[in-house]
Amino acid sequence: MKKIAIIGISGYSGLELLRLLHSHPDAEIVNVYGTSNIGAKLADLFPKLLNFPKYAALTIKTFSSDEIMATADLVFFATPAGIAAELATDFIAADFPVVDLSGDFRLKIPAQYEKWYKKTAVHKNLLSKADYVLADFDRPTQAYISNPGCYATVTLLSLAPLYQVNLIQLDSVIIDAKSGLSGAGKKLTDSSHYVNANENVSLYKLNQHQHIPEIFNKLVSWNVNAKPIQFSTSLIPVNRGIFVSTYAKLAEGITFSDVVAAYHQTYDDKYFVRVLNDGLLPDLHSVVGTNFTDIGLGYNELTNTLTVVTVIDNLVKGAAGQAIQNMNHFFGFDEKAGLDLVPIL
Repeated sequence: MKKIAIIGISGYSGLELLRLLHSHPDAEIVNVYGTSNIGAKLADLFPKLLNFPKYAALTIKTFSSDEIMATADLVFFATPAGIAAELATDFIAADFPVVDLSGDFRLKIPAQYEKWYKKTAVHKNLLSKADYVLADFDRPTQAYISNPGCYATVTLLSLAPLYQVNLIQLDSVIIDAKSGLSGAGKKLTDSSHYVNANENVSLYKLNQHQHIPEIFNKLVSWNVNAKPIQFSTSLIPVNRGIFVSTYAKLAEGITFSDVVAAYHQTYDDKYFVRVLNDGLLPDLHSVVGTNFTDIGLGYNELTNTLTVVTVIDNLVKGAAGQAIQNMNHFFGFDEKAGLDLVPIL
């Protein structure tokens, strides 16, 4: 039984980690940490935990790397950008296992981080110490695991076969991504205020979203000829879920049957990615509450345009679920441990 600590317990991703780890057969949460409500019991802040005494009695502690390394086997950072960069140095120096859900160690080039996250890369010499691990394709080789962003996860899973097998015109990719409100975190903003978000759709961070460079970097690792992609993100009035429509022109000599075969060859042995058959297209309800990614395919012969529709739960596959999947790989657990979940119907 591995002992787990969580930093950033009161955020959406921190609480989702707690929910998922509750049913994990090989891991238990021993301590939780935060920057607010220090000393408060979790049940006082979240009464829904009252019937779970193991977690209800946990108190939010002030961060201590020494205490974490003395009492836990792995720590999750479920924190906004900028916090892990400051707090993770002791763990990296000690080669202590970390799964970081923030973006602080996703980009290996300091100038990229500073451009897209608008923050100084304070520990430039440590960026190479982290592995960027897309759980359905990669395995960690270092103790510090950088969990992909939610938009990056769904987009990369949408595109992987197309780039790995050279199926498309690489300068034709357009990605239209839509996310529920929980993707913006708990901090209230004008865009997430109920009266602005309800019955509304708004596009944000056009050509500026911080997940763009991590997507492109991974695409280049799959295909050195990758070209910049057109990527847009919109906010939709649902609590959780990401719905991505991807469009691309097929490469010369490639048929839609080739594409369908490539998706099945890529994903049929990956439990958490499901390719739909017979022209079926997924919706958010098929994945909410789970670690699954559902993918549907369509093709317009008149325009030679492929459409890939991909959906995930941003808090599970896009954050806590993939983080636990990465933890499972790191410790050699069953990949499905704690994650074999039925959708919320």
